[in-house]
Amino acid sequence: MRRHDHMTGVLDRFLRYVRYDTQSDESSRTCPSTGKQLVLLRDLAAELRSIGAEDASIDEHGYVMATIPSTIARPDVPTIGFIAHVDTSPEMSGAGVRP
Repeated sequence: MRRHDHMTGVLDRFLRYVRYDTQSDESSRTCPSTGKQLVLLRDLAAELRSIGAEDASIDEHGYVMATIPSTIARPDVPTIGFIAHVDTSPEMSGAGVRP
């Protein structure tokens, strides 16, 4: 895949993600604080499975975890973790975002 094609795919995914309404709720006693956040989390886990993640799952606190196998057959290659949050500020609506 050419670099331009790869970057177009990344941009397309990002623009799709920002359309999700993930506004947080400060009065909530749950984590994640809204069901809307779970929609994005489920879609992210499904997308990870579609690109080859062996064990994509969501825990009871709304953390998405997955393992993507190494493409290098060496035991000394380190594991990399990526961490991010999906909620957005309770101060501003996340509905109707059109980037």
